[in-house]
Amino acid sequence: LGMFSELKFPVPWGHVAAKAWGPSEGHPVLCLHGWLDNANTFDKLIPLLPRGCYYVAMDFSGHGLSSHRPAGCLYHFLDYVTDVRRVAAALQWRRFTLMGHSMGGAVAGMFCFLYPEMVDKLILLESLGFLLAPEDTEAWLKSKRRVIDRLLSLEAKQQTPKARSPEAALQRLLEANSHLTAEGGAILLQRGATETPAG
Repeated sequence: LGMFSELKFPVPWGHVAAKAWGPSEGHPVLCLHGWLDNANTFDKLIPLLPRGCYYVAMDFSGHGLSSHRPAGCLYHFLDYVTDVRRVAAALQWRRFTLMGHSMGGAVAGMFCFLYPEMVDKLILLESLGFLLAPEDTEAWLKSKRRVIDRLLSLEAKQQTPKARSPEAALQRLLEANSHLTAEGGAILLQRGATETPAG
């Protein structure tokens, strides 16, 4: 298991990088690194683990070889959970094992809590996982899962913006905002529309 391959998964702000060991048809194990670390944190451990598994160690956004989020954007734990969801989707993994070290363990625990149907085993290294007060559990689970699912489905539907004639654009704006007058709509469009070669 000494040999590894480099992987790259596109995300809206660039890519998430990862490295993989073992046969790609093996049992999937996603490895999550700790605070300010990167995927290399698993270099010495993976060769000691059972063969026959496919180990993928990802770099969280802003770490290792993964793209940084745009300047001015924060790095929240929930965004790391979303990174995990994106990587699992890119790998087409329905169910997999999660192994997390330190902060990666907290992210892994949070992922398990939100998507229990996707995780068969959770391995925590120097981490307590993710703990919530029992009375907060239900509400947190519902709202956070909804946020992530909605974001990813919106991204999947992203198309190139439609080009419309100025008249059609105004028409569309007035349909969407019944309180606007044609004059008000035209004023807003001066600054709210961009001319492209297509229209």
